[in-house]
Amino acid sequence: MQNLPPVNTQHYQNKEHISQIVVTAGQMRDIEGRIFAAGMPVAALMEKVAGLIALRIQGLFPLSGNVCCVGILVGPGHNGGDALVVARELHFRGYEVWIYSPFSQLKELTAQHLQYTQSLGIACYENVEQLPNCDFLIDGLFGFGLERSLTDPIAAAINQFNEWNQPIISIDIPSGLHTDTGEVLGTVIRATYTLCLGLWKLGLLQDHALEYVGNAELIDFDIPFADVEAVLGSTQKIKRITRKTALSTLPLPRPAVTHKYKEGHLLLICGSRRYAGGAILTALGARASGVGMLSIAVPEALKSILVSHLPEALVIGCPETEMGAISQLQLPENTDLSSFSAIACGPGLTREATPIVQQVIKSDRTLVLDADGLNILSQLGTIPTLQKRQATTVLTPHTGEFQRLFSDVSEAKHDRIKAVKEAAAQSGAVVLLKGARTAVANSQGTVWITPESTPALARGGSGDVLTGLLGGLLAQATTKQIPIEDIVATAAWWHSQAGIIAAQERTELGVDAFTLTQYLSRVLVMPI
Repeated sequence: MQNLPPVNTQHYQNKEHISQIVVTAGQMRDIEGRIFAAGMPVAALMEKVAGLIALRIQGLFPLSGNVCCVGILVGPGHNGGDALVVARELHFRGYEVWIYSPFSQLKELTAQHLQYTQSLGIACYENVEQLPNCDFLIDGLFGFGLERSLTDPIAAAINQFNEWNQPIISIDIPSGLHTDTGEVLGTVIRATYTLCLGLWKLGLLQDHALEYVGNAELIDFDIPFADVEAVLGSTQKIKRITRKTALSTLPLPRPAVTHKYKEGHLLLICGSRRYAGGAILTALGARASGVGMLSIAVPEALKSILVSHLPEALVIGCPETEMGAISQLQLPENTDLSSFSAIACGPGLTREATPIVQQVIKSDRTLVLDADGLNILSQLGTIPTLQKRQATTVLTPHTGEFQRLFSDVSEAKHDRIKAVKEAAAQSGAVVLLKGARTAVANSQGTVWITPESTPALARGGSGDVLTGLLGGLLAQATTKQIPIEDIVATAAWWHSQAGIIAAQERTELGVDAFTLTQYLSRVLVMPI
């Protein structure tokens, strides 16, 4: 029997890494430049990429007895060339194909493909008014790197295509979307699917781009990892967190011989008479993390209700103000803040608890600040002092809290990735900016992006659950050599996945924060 050549296992190990990497237009251009400089013909790469696209489209829209008609929107560059190769392949597979090509000047390779498709008898049109009906559209008008705003007549044509309400598959990025910021350049295709080529483009992961991107998938065309490293360096700065990466960060499996104090001790400081629910939800999130020991400091009036919900926790009743907020942190005898592995502080505290937040900031423990912890921090104006802390601080703001904390960071609405990087650099903290695509940054500029979520999480108390979950993971990681930002990203991913599973079973309207806590453990037993 003939011996087969050995499998390139390193190539397959790098596949997982490739699926995490996020690039800007400039970086992608440089990576492609290296591939072409090494001898890969542009025409050969176009054939390979377009062949993969055609296969995926056949999977999404298979022929089902009746002839399936597809309209191909062709731009002047190589994105248009990709679309023309797809047109040719679908034509050979039995699809009825027509082409819309409104540009008089095309790149040479694109022009050659257009000439060949026309020789096959595929109809080509220059005006939208001439176009026949079709079952779906393929958008190959503009690829990555578009900078200028689109104007008429192409802008008007795009608006008409959007009004057709037919499925649209965009090649690489919806035409009219800024590759890096996700901003709309005049107008933009509203894609049903976006087939991103080679590496994820940053703009596809910006919150305000999501209504145009649709379902995004990566078309992996075997970019050599050496070329990626040569452009991005050995440590990629912007990454998508994947299930495999998140699971590898979790404290699983546990050692065969261990005990509760080896599995972390988390202190939650939360709740007030007015916001008892915040304390309960934060504690339930922490419970789901599997932390070995959980202590919860709440106003004395809340102690009994917390004990009833979490009988395994050590609930600490603290002196309270007239309005029912914690007035003093009263820990058990022979215990101080250094007794804990990590501290999470903020949900439901109210701003009356300012002295408590000041106290925990002075501690030497890893600290998560959320909700009123962030509101108090913005009032105190002590963001710069976080750099002096002996341990890491994690800030978990939503957009409104972020703008109060970092009022001088102007990019929050336009480029969330740039904004979260600036905030982390300014504060020295790990910053988790909540959103449809939650972003986590450290002060060295590394960013993790949660690649999927659900609007079902837009419910009061959802963030409290995340704070508890995150605190519990951080408490368990104090003896492990895992970067804090990786653990924070894992918590965000885990929280989002629980919301997705819950919404699939209960609809987006059926995922209240308490229900969410019951789905957290299910994420870990889902098949990879």
